[in-house]
Amino acid sequence: MDGEGGSSGLAKSAAVKLCEMGERTKQLGTAMRDPHQQRRIILVIVCVALLLDNMLYMVIVPIIPDYLADLESEQSEHVHVVMHPNTSGNSTSQDKSNKDNLDVQIGVLFASKAILQLLVNPLSGTFIDRVGYDIPLLIGLTVMFISTCIFAVGENYATLFAARSLQGLGSAFADTSGIAMIADKYTEEAERSTALGIALAFISFGSLVAPPFGGVLYEFAGKRVPFIVLATICLADGFLLLTVIKPFSNRTRENMPVGTPIYRLMIDPYIAVVAGALTVANIPLAFLEPTIANWMETTMHSSQWEMGLTWLPAFFPHVLGVYITVKLAAKNPHLQWFYGALGMVIIGASSCTVPACKTFGQLIAPLCGICFGIALVDTALLPTLAFLVDVRHVSVYGSVYAIADISYSVAYAMGPIVAGQIVHTLGFVQLNLGMGLVNVLYAPALLLLRTVCQMKPSYSERDNLLDEAPQGLYDTIKMEERRVKKKGYSSAGNCLSVDENGFDAFSAQRSMSVESSGPEYT
Repeated sequence: MDGEGGSSGLAKSAAVKLCEMGERTKQLGTAMRDPHQQRRIILVIVCVALLLDNMLYMVIVPIIPDYLADLESEQSEHVHVVMHPNTSGNSTSQDKSNKDNLDVQIGVLFASKAILQLLVNPLSGTFIDRVGYDIPLLIGLTVMFISTCIFAVGENYATLFAARSLQGLGSAFADTSGIAMIADKYTEEAERSTALGIALAFISFGSLVAPPFGGVLYEFAGKRVPFIVLATICLADGFLLLTVIKPFSNRTRENMPVGTPIYRLMIDPYIAVVAGALTVANIPLAFLEPTIANWMETTMHSSQWEMGLTWLPAFFPHVLGVYITVKLAAKNPHLQWFYGALGMVIIGASSCTVPACKTFGQLIAPLCGICFGIALVDTALLPTLAFLVDVRHVSVYGSVYAIADISYSVAYAMGPIVAGQIVHTLGFVQLNLGMGLVNVLYAPALLLLRTVCQMKPSYSERDNLLDEAPQGLYDTIKMEERRVKKKGYSSAGNCLSVDENGFDAFSAQRSMSVESSGPEYT
């Protein structure tokens, strides 16, 4: 009897636990259906994807040069023994040639990701506009997972080059669709700036923490461990995406408008100015990353740990810059152009002071200034791209953030290849002075955004800029509503306004009248 009673008690407790798990699952399902909760989870998924992409981008910095140098040394020794088994002459010239060849290989390997990303982005932006944001994000995470696994098992230059290029393909889908998804879910300007600021903080954290993370694990656990850790996190993020968003069952965007083609966005003067600012502002970081270590070793005789931790202190002013810009944008959203211009001036001044530094402690200040300025530029101008699409085009964000990704890719594709050549030809001082001068001279171009940043999305220029007939039902309805609004504003003067929560009383009244009189647009 005691055994039967014990079994009955265990069965009851198991049933209670199953009921509790069912309740929790039900509560989780209810939370997933809540739009506010869902978009927070989406923000987490996107931020983790951006963190992984930038960690994978930078984690190879302390790993690959040393790993390739070991491979090159083994191959050189093998060739020397085979061709000259009985000689042990001076091989200084041969070593110099091998080092130059290795530098070229490392530069091409580092740049291959950005180059492929640059080539794929025009296609990925159009693809994202057509199918939505969730499936491209899943494709990007899948490709990044495969790329990370190849990095872990790769043992020759060709395999590592393929993995690096494949990462660029995944980034073209994951980065663009992730940022576009945030802009689509957070439609209110202040919330959008905050959400994109959080995403930028994760990008910064991934870029700056990855080199010490990879260096420590590579030193004590081997080459494979850092990539296995990142692949595991990528796999978990992909499963979370499948669980929460369910990209293959959620086709809510099928009836949404067709986005503006990417070539038309590229020739928009306002978007072109923003894209140029993003490229110019990120050139100092992209050009200093592959060159500053050699300069520190030559001029400061810096140790390995100092060169490895060069950029880590800059994480904190970058986060501070994101925080300050988000707060300022919430109070004065029409001054986003000014925050971006101020950031470019700070970048220019900081870049010019880098060559004057004589110690590691002095160098931290201008590098922090560069990252602080980049935070101002990115945090101010990324939401501005979505705003420009809202007021001048159709509110679909895949192509416009593909243009932003192209802007970043241009800087980071040129950095590993061009920066070294400039330093070798002109010098490190001239490189920094040139980058600083370009940033300061470009800053006034953002004055062009002053007028458009004062517009409201409800007063869109799309009616005036549309060169062709409205595309589909969505554009027809929206353009008809705008014409009616303009007539209402210009005639009576006692128009119905849009309240603080974005509720348009005019549209609501109009929709009620349409419902009462039957379908008008059929």
